[in-house]
Amino acid sequence: VQLVESGGGLVQAGGSLRLSCAASGGTSSSIYYMSWYRQIPGKQRELVAAITDGDGSTNYADSVKGRFTISRDNAKNTMYLQMNSLKPEDTAVYYCNAIWRVGFLSNTGWGQGTQVTVSS
Repeated sequence: VQLVESGGGLVQAGGSLRLSCAASGGTSSSIYYMSWYRQIPGKQRELVAAITDGDGSTNYADSVKGRFTISRDNAKNTMYLQMNSLKPEDTAVYYCNAIWRVGFLSNTGWGQGTQVTVSS
């Protein structure tokens, strides 16, 4: 599975952005869990939001609850992250992650990342 993020950019505090993560490859239909992470230089990558296939259950980091919304369009093999009320502390490189079935096993992969910069 190949993952490609898009939608990052520069926005003022209080603004919005929507990130996309497009999955492709022969096993992309076997993806059962997708998530967004973010990373600031010198710090560990942190989970922002995640979505489970099937029931579509979601979970969010406390820092983004009520502001960010994760969703997935299975027909397009694309995951989204709608980010509203952005704050300077949301500035980071955002990565998408997917977990998919390979027979009885699972595999995981990352996108290349997209930069989000929020100015004060």
